[in-house]
Amino acid sequence: MSDTALVIGEALVDVVRRTDGSVEVHPGGSPANVAIGLGRLGRDVELLTWLGDDAHGDQVRAHLAGSGVTLSPGSSSAPRTSVATATLDATGAATYDFDLTWEIAAGAAPVTAPLVAHTGSIAAVLEPGGADVVSLLAGARSTSTITYDPNARPALMGDPATALAAIETVIDVADVVKVSDEDIEWLTGGAGVDGIARSWAARGPAFVVVTRGGDGATAFMADGRELSIAAPSVSVADTVGAGDSFMGGLIDGLWGAGLLGAGHRDALHGIGTDVLEGILDRCARIAAITVSRPGANPPSSAELGEA
Repeated sequence: MSDTALVIGEALVDVVRRTDGSVEVHPGGSPANVAIGLGRLGRDVELLTWLGDDAHGDQVRAHLAGSGVTLSPGSSSAPRTSVATATLDATGAATYDFDLTWEIAAGAAPVTAPLVAHTGSIAAVLEPGGADVVSLLAGARSTSTITYDPNARPALMGDPATALAAIETVIDVADVVKVSDEDIEWLTGGAGVDGIARSWAARGPAFVVVTRGGDGATAFMADGRELSIAAPSVSVADTVGAGDSFMGGLIDGLWGAGLLGAGHRDALHGIGTDVLEGILDRCARIAAITVSRPGANPPSSAELGEA
């Protein structure tokens, strides 16, 4: 096992359309954003993804390399690089349309067994790659902590009940789950967010963190403990990448607390409330920096005053 993170999932190009008519094009994809967040926080991170050998793919590869993210072999085997179009409303919130395919190339695998393996969003549920992702995560549990962010994309995930079944398959192998309240509401047709989070924590994760935008976040632990943290007050440029930045901060915080790796699974389940609260407060600060500026642009350790 190596002291690295493996992130599995989509990397793509985001086309962002703003209310003033301006259009920006930049690299994105939820798992790729998590990998970049970890890289900027000083972690060794590898991304197993599905990029094309084209101009958009070159843009994504350069962006990843600039934040210290390496690509797993086979990650540039796609016929073309996927594109997501994000349309922002007056509050900066985004809705998405996708021109996207997702696969894991035959034989693609991480270079070494990681300390933590993360996936999220489209990669874990969109076939033909989704089943391969779940298989990789299940195989990694013997050495690695498994983290997951469902990060629902209604435009791609189709029927919520079908998406929920696929998502809960991943939750069953996860040690840590981060999910937004909006995602749970969409997946369950408006069922009580807290009740669903508690039921997910009972499926096996050490805890489930529900993010609530400007209202902070709540952690629901498998042993029944719960805690909530507030979000810093900030002027919002847009919300693109906010949840991914939070997720990267969560993995990094658990890493710093010595709670990652399969050998620390029991300790992760017994995490102290004070330790988790400190980690989540920092996650909220990381997300606040991200929403204060355009696009998925997570902060570095230096910007957090930690370098």
